[in-house]
Amino acid sequence: MTTLPSEVDVAIIGAGAAGLGAAHALKQSGLSYVVLEARDRTGGRAHTIAASPEITFDLGCGWLHSANENSFVPIGEQLKFEIDKTRPPWREQAHNKAFPVEERAEFLEALDAFYDRAEEAAQLAGQSGRDSAADLCLEPGNRWNPMIDAISTYVNGCELDQVSILDMEAYQDTEINWRVRRGYGALVAAYGASMPLALNCAVTLIDHSAKRIRIETSQGTLIAGRVIVTVPTNLIADEALRFHPPLPAKLDAARGLPLGLADKVMLALSDGDALPKDGSLRGATMRTAMGTYHLRPFGQPCIEGFFGGRFARSLEDAGPGALAAESINEIAGFLGNDFRHKLKPLAESRWAHDPFARGSYSHALPGHAGDRAVLAAPVDGRLFFAGEATSPGFFSTAHGARDSGERAAQEVLATSIKR
Repeated sequence: MTTLPSEVDVAIIGAGAAGLGAAHALKQSGLSYVVLEARDRTGGRAHTIAASPEITFDLGCGWLHSANENSFVPIGEQLKFEIDKTRPPWREQAHNKAFPVEERAEFLEALDAFYDRAEEAAQLAGQSGRDSAADLCLEPGNRWNPMIDAISTYVNGCELDQVSILDMEAYQDTEINWRVRRGYGALVAAYGASMPLALNCAVTLIDHSAKRIRIETSQGTLIAGRVIVTVPTNLIADEALRFHPPLPAKLDAARGLPLGLADKVMLALSDGDALPKDGSLRGATMRTAMGTYHLRPFGQPCIEGFFGGRFARSLEDAGPGALAAESINEIAGFLGNDFRHKLKPLAESRWAHDPFARGSYSHALPGHAGDRAVLAAPVDGRLFFAGEATSPGFFSTAHGARDSGERAAQEVLATSIKR
């Protein structure tokens, strides 16, 4: 940890994947820089904990999405992190009779048909310039629509009525997904270990009215020549971080790119050898308010639950423990009431109630797909913006955030050369 300096060439706001990516890109630049982080740790929405002595739990991002193009894969290999290439269980037949094989096949057919319609709609929207909500691509009356909407809450953090069809189409997915055995959050933290950091240093104001930028923080005032802002969009939209003079275009863009919500819960599992390692559990629930479960990830004695969208928010609002209680009730409904005594709550994420996140990852509201480019654009050659929400194709991912930080740092360096 670094003591807050009085003046630097570049101040980086946020020590998540984007801020750390920017810091690494400035290492050999000769510029002085510091990463300001409101939390007492690095990683942002990437955070690994030991849920128990034998269970590693990623409260935030857990999968190396598009792993063949994911910049954290070579970083992980360089830092000696084991990369697990086991295929995800997401599309596999759900365990037990809660979701019969025939119904599972019917659901997957409906899901694939929805994505085909969405792709066609996005192409038409791109030609006409008229964006729309993704829920318009649901087949009227299809009994699987609520469950397709539930899938959206895991993927986008929100229901389809809040998703831009153009933005959904812009997301790049190679469908290769790997994991970090010691935790994705642990990898991001290791990546940032050597950076100059000021922790417990919340930024409240960026005053760019004069030639040098004044940054007000919980630890005092810092003067910088240039600033890279990497905080989540909800902090900009809520004006938890303010700009003087105001930046209305950035404020509007942040509000068009809100953070959806995807929460996780970890349950210890006793006597669970009958359940498959890295298996899937989901019922033919026919509702959007549902969870989905990863059985014995890495073979650990646990079940990891996922909840998204409005349902996740209602569970967070109900208070600590509500996610775990809902998980146990739903799992017992699938596997039998006697299964309850095998489950013990260990930990859960509550990203909407995290004051420095206020959500999980961004989605573009209908009509706001272009806001990612607006948010990413530099201001006056002195203010630069990064974070997963600014990534044109890898938004909602840690590597998209990291790459955007590197991009913002390159923009800083290009400005430095010109001056």
